[in-house]
Amino acid sequence: MTTPTFGSTLLRGALAGVVAGLAGAAVQYFLTEIPLEAALAVEEARPADPAAGDHHEELFDRGTQLVGGLLATVVIGLSIGLVFAVAFARLRHRLPGRADLDRALLLGGVGFLTISLLPGLKYPANPPGVGDPSTVEERTLLYLAVIVAGLVLANLAPWFNRFLAGKGLDRSVRLVLTGLSTVVLLALVVFLLPANNDPIPADIPAPLLWQFRLYSLIQLATLWTVLASVFGLLLERQQRKADTPALAA
Repeated sequence: MTTPTFGSTLLRGALAGVVAGLAGAAVQYFLTEIPLEAALAVEEARPADPAAGDHHEELFDRGTQLVGGLLATVVIGLSIGLVFAVAFARLRHRLPGRADLDRALLLGGVGFLTISLLPGLKYPANPPGVGDPSTVEERTLLYLAVIVAGLVLANLAPWFNRFLAGKGLDRSVRLVLTGLSTVVLLALVVFLLPANNDPIPADIPAPLLWQFRLYSLIQLATLWTVLASVFGLLLERQQRKADTPALAA
């Protein structure tokens, strides 16, 4: 079995990222946009704040904002795809699995868990009109802290597994101990970091808030799933092409 070159891996990461971005944009258009529009309507219905000065019209209308948001999702997918390809190229020999598709799905699952799900559970996404603008910087730093902690734990898990292997423990025991220790540490990260204490405005219905948060997670899960699946399938297709002449010979 030949090892894919870095250039071909990067190209397939870009292609998979664009496809994942398009899938994420579709979820955004058909799902996330529903509570988003409702939250914008609530925000626009609020009385003007005299302390905020004169009300200014939006620079872009809602249709332009929607198209821009969908394009941004595709660009984000492309960016994540490139980073994903670089990470895969560096970690391919260390990832368990009998085929590149298995390895890509595992890496995608770890990426979703550490970069999307874990921070999304600790600091869930909020629709427009929710959140104190003065705490944006603090909330951003805390969000990034969760991601960094998740990435550190994702790297510690295989190290701990190898450490247990050096102690002579069999594979099933190592998997159980590594899984339990990782879950405990992830739980500590969630509970020890400070909570977001920004009040939820009374005019934002709870179902709308949680619908937005759920749909946002679904959008991210779609992006990661499509990215890993398409990337792995593209690599396997390339592998089959590369191996066919060798078999024929």
